[in-house]
Amino acid sequence: MLELTIRSDDCPIFVSVAEAGGQAPWMVFSNSLMTDHRIWDAQVAHFAGRFNMLRYDQRGHGRSGVSETVDFDMLSGDALRLLDHFEIETCIYVGLSMGVPTGLNLTRQHPGRVSHMILSDGQMATQPAGRQTWQGRIDAARANGMPWVAGDTIQRWFAADFIAAGGAESMLASARQMQVEGYCACAAALQDYDFAAAAAGLTIPVQLLAGSNDGAMPQTMQVMAQTIPNARFNIIEGAGHIPNVEQPGRFNAAMDSFFATHKV
Repeated sequence: MLELTIRSDDCPIFVSVAEAGGQAPWMVFSNSLMTDHRIWDAQVAHFAGRFNMLRYDQRGHGRSGVSETVDFDMLSGDALRLLDHFEIETCIYVGLSMGVPTGLNLTRQHPGRVSHMILSDGQMATQPAGRQTWQGRIDAARANGMPWVAGDTIQRWFAADFIAAGGAESMLASARQMQVEGYCACAAALQDYDFAAAAAGLTIPVQLLAGSNDGAMPQTMQVMAQTIPNARFNIIEGAGHIPNVEQPGRFNAAMDSFFATHKV
């Protein structure tokens, strides 16, 4: 496992790479708000030796740097910088939550760099009430600090029995340690984005996944599936907002099925 930090413009981006070697395809994983590259541990273990895999901490998260302001041009630019650094001509992009608009903007600006997409529990545009919702969360973070935000968020993301069994402990710990400025800058980016046209223009195969317990997300992603020409949508039963952690076996099986269908 190779770990290093690469500068993207003025911001250091932490990267973890597991290489399979040879002609193995590249898979690039992009994390959600309040998580880091380690949320993909179960996927890296499952696909070890089959893919070259690049995980990174989106700016403002984990061991990456923090910017005063963040937008999706910056976030997708970070992903492009990593592709260029490792000379990855094309990749399979896997994005969760905030990683969804990051990936959609990447394909909008650089369509030839992504061959397939797997997008989970994220949206192609801010919902009508999104600006107000995110502003409330930004205000709460500034007033109460990240330990409070982390505890509140984990309760929304996971089932009570999963939390009670300790399944969310590592994520709770990393979320508590996140810098408030990183959280607020990325949350502000989520207040106002719209990549619906980019989604509708995709010509590559796309797998959409949503946790069955993630509020209105299954319905939202079903609409998204109807927007993207070559997309299929599946629900991950027994999971909330982070299904690859809460139900890794089901999540990995959905990825396997997608790869089998498209002979990856």
